[in-house]
Amino acid sequence: YFNGAKLVVETPKDPVYSSNGANITLPCHYHYEPDLESKRKIRIKWSKLRDDYTKEQDVLVAIGKTYVAFGDFQGRASLRQAGRREASLVVSDLRLQDDGKYRCEVIDGLEDESNVVDLRLQGIVFPYQPPRGQYRLNFHEAEQACREQGAVVATFSQLLQAWSEGLDWCNAGWLADGTVQYPIRLPRKPCGGLHLAPGIRSYGQRHRHLHRFDVFCFSSTLRGEVVYLERPAGMTLEEAKQACQDAGAEIARVGQLYAAWKFLGLDRCDAGWLADGSVRYPIAKPRANCGPAEPGVRTFGFPRTGRFGVFCYKER
Repeated sequence: YFNGAKLVVETPKDPVYSSNGANITLPCHYHYEPDLESKRKIRIKWSKLRDDYTKEQDVLVAIGKTYVAFGDFQGRASLRQAGRREASLVVSDLRLQDDGKYRCEVIDGLEDESNVVDLRLQGIVFPYQPPRGQYRLNFHEAEQACREQGAVVATFSQLLQAWSEGLDWCNAGWLADGTVQYPIRLPRKPCGGLHLAPGIRSYGQRHRHLHRFDVFCFSSTLRGEVVYLERPAGMTLEEAKQACQDAGAEIARVGQLYAAWKFLGLDRCDAGWLADGSVRYPIAKPRANCGPAEPGVRTFGFPRTGRFGVFCYKER
């Protein structure tokens, strides 16, 4: 109790949900118990907590009406002080990597109190392995693979959410904190054994350079749309890329196809090329001759030859 009063910082207990490209306000207010009427010189600091518990990422620091944003948040982060003793953070043009926990810290002289806001982007987790096969990615290559698919490496909380929604995958993959895990809904012998309950199986922390696995990527809602193009004789991969360009679009990435399937209900029982050289198709309404009985994105792998349609992505 400095100045004879206790400083209290309040943030929402429930997560704040948003989506890729949106603008969001992370609420934060502070007060004193008992209340102090005098005007105080307050310093406010926002930081993002990293998934692997390394050093926090600085987002914004403010004294009075003056503030400075840092790193990726420059030009996107500002402070909302509409109400008395408000310290809310405004972030515009949300990016996939913005998902996570944020600390709102209020500093009054020697007193320093903080609280946390959980920002969650609505998205989808999908397992990914590169064209050269299973368990070929170290952690840094896994990060690059997700980026190339319009995604980021998924966090544990994102994988847990995906598992609760039905994701079942027997191949182990990297997560953003450097651990390797995989989600199992239906226990079976090759996937940790029959005796283990359903859940997230973990290999724990692995060496980021030496060890190699697949990866779980996270993609969010789209700003554009995914469309399917076809020709009677089909197309090679190069012809497919050109067809998308001719249509004023680009060949879709894997993350974009998954997002269109989940959020826009994309349903197509015809296989099409994607940017990584894979051939896939999205099924929202399962039916005969379109794969398994569950909705999902089906894959034909990475065919070296063959002629197919193509999925293109076009910004709105």
